[in-house]
Amino acid sequence: MTHPFTGAGVALITPFNEDKSVDYSALERLVEDQVSGGTDYLVVLGTTGETPALSDSEKKETVRFVIAKNAGRLKIVVGMGGNDTMSLVKSIQNFQFDGVDALLSVTPYYSKPTQEGLFQHFKAVIEASQAPVILYNVPSRTGVNMEAETTLRIANLSEKVIGIKEASGDLGQFAKIIKDAPEYFKVISGDDSLTLPSIAIGSIGVISVIANALPAHLSQLTHAGLEGKTTLATRLHLQMAEMLKLIFKEGSPGGVKALMELMGTAKNQLRLPLVPVSAATKILIEAEWKKMN
Repeated sequence: MTHPFTGAGVALITPFNEDKSVDYSALERLVEDQVSGGTDYLVVLGTTGETPALSDSEKKETVRFVIAKNAGRLKIVVGMGGNDTMSLVKSIQNFQFDGVDALLSVTPYYSKPTQEGLFQHFKAVIEASQAPVILYNVPSRTGVNMEAETTLRIANLSEKVIGIKEASGDLGQFAKIIKDAPEYFKVISGDDSLTLPSIAIGSIGVISVIANALPAHLSQLTHAGLEGKTTLATRLHLQMAEMLKLIFKEGSPGGVKALMELMGTAKNQLRLPLVPVSAATKILIEAEWKKMN
């Protein structure tokens, strides 16, 4: 059976207007671009969406808006994480899962729990969720790496936990999980630049940042890799390699928003503490965009 989140997922940005309000018109266009570009599923309220800077009401409205505009065409994953397990469990229990296909939950940040703490945290999350759960390991942002052994221990708790967005950057860690995980549990790359290398060792795709701007390119790369079309996948990977370096040069989502402004698909607006990329980096992004076209 094909895993429901095989292929190209996109971690949606939250577009803002000049007054920093949510730009729902741009968000609607973004959803349409993903559908027409071949993206397989949408991830709402991820890190790329600047979720910590959204109010509770904005989070709810953004999820409901995306569900409505998507109109059942693509699967939808919603990000819900935190470093207060009891509070997170309560939020999950009270969440309206209608129209949501899975939950993406990041390792607790800042607190730096032990591996046992991570296991107990996710055990509680899985028990609370009505929807399937995708774990999310991103040590560069959270300050703690969930080791392969802990991921596998969690994976064996329940068929409700269906995979991990692995953004450790460690292909050895990817390989250990892929090799020993139960059949229902799959690895999804959390790094755009590792999409193709991770597929080569058994991942089922990527949850991407650059797909906000280049959905067709990213989905073609991912699908070519999964279909064993190595020559095409490699060519697409190399075409995008320099742009990937540039959009993450000063953090995310500043780089991809700069690119999207150049493309005319979203304004280059972020909420503090995030700010737009420097003029120098923006010039490099623009120059690379011209080369790609």
